Amino acid sequence: MTEAVSSVKQYLDLAETGISALRAQVGTGHASQQKRASRPRKGFPPHLERVEVVIEPEDLPEHVGKQKVLIGEDTSERLDVIPAKFRVIVTRRPKYAFKGWDGVIQASAPAHIIESGLPTEALLAQIAVSKYADGLPLYRQEGIYARDGVDLDRRLMAQWMGRTGFELDILADHVLSEILKGDRVFADETNLPTLAPGTGSTKKAWLWAYARDDSTFGGSGPPMVAYRFEDSRSGDCVRRHLGGYRGILQVDGYAAYNKLARKDGGNDSPRLAGCWAHSRRRFYELHAAGDSQVATTTVDLWKLEAEVRGRSPEARVAARQAVSAPIISELFTLWQQTLPRILGKSKLAEALRYAMTRRDIFARFLTDGRIELDSNIVERAIRPQTVGCSLCTPFVSVWKH
Repeated sequence: MTEAVSSVKQYLDLAETGISALRAQVGTGHASQQKRASRPRKGFPPHLERVEVVIEPEDLPEHVGKQKVLIGEDTSERLDVIPAKFRVIVTRRPKYAFKGWDGVIQASAPAHIIESGLPTEALLAQIAVSKYADGLPLYRQEGIYARDGVDLDRRLMAQWMGRTGFELDILADHVLSEILKGDRVFADETNLPTLAPGTGSTKKAWLWAYARDDSTFGGSGPPMVAYRFEDSRSGDCVRRHLGGYRGILQVDGYAAYNKLARKDGGNDSPRLAGCWAHSRRRFYELHAAGDSQVATTTVDLWKLEAEVRGRSPEARVAARQAVSAPIISELFTLWQQTLPRILGKSKLAEALRYAMTRRDIFARFLTDGRIELDSNIVERAIRPQTVGCSLCTPFVSVWKH
């Protein structure tokens, strides 16, 4: 699904580029004399450096002896960039001896992530962000750097990334611990192809993501995401990651999460909240095809949720009880009445059973304002990894988004 969306966006970019090129070609004639209608422009972020260039009018002969008086000015802003460039850091450590005294003194060599290696920490960060955040594989970076005459073999960069990942373990552990302090945590997992050492082939591995974003219910904590790379999708993985977490865990319908929560609602386990988006997708396909009025009614629920996003938990519950709760009740009643009248193996029946068997965790957002309608927050965080990582190495990537 994510690959299809990425492909569509690429085609749209190509189409927009082609249209712009045609407009420029047409504009070489009389059309270039016509003024384009002005449109509001978004201001540039205030943190960007401003470089002022003052263009003074030319002093003509008839201006000699006359005094200029500034009566105003026209100001425009354009976005500029300083291309990344390589440089060599030369570190010298002089050795000194004292006359009439035995011994030599010299400053200690600074510590580096890659001891006695080529890269500075800034270069390691550049390679890591390009690969894991921007989806730029090492072989492409190898070609980019070669244009500057810098020969960096992708195998060597892969070794650097392995070492960098090891050094970031302490940061990954800290971020995950901060996430688990939240009242509500989102969790999701996805499979990724990874190299099987010594075989020359690939195997299926799994990337687990845990996200925290309190802003949706008025919280002030910073949004954070932590990732864990595993060889399996077993429940042991999620139990190891979450430890003794006892807050709200908002997830999809994967059974590994369900096993974490006690059926008796004990306080020593997470409280599960469901993701309506997973149910919605099943109905949306039918809604888009116009195959089911039941599906169309289900999709309408999302129009009401945007208004309460970002408000306090109490305000969210009050709004949901007034607007969403009656709709949810009617939906489940409608689904219960519809299921016996349709084919048991139809797509609509499958969607109905999926939603009805999860009624308890789906309805919890109506009584707890900290719970979101869906788990799209963590899905958006994990999507760049699936799109940009065609072949992954066991690198633990952690960052704030």
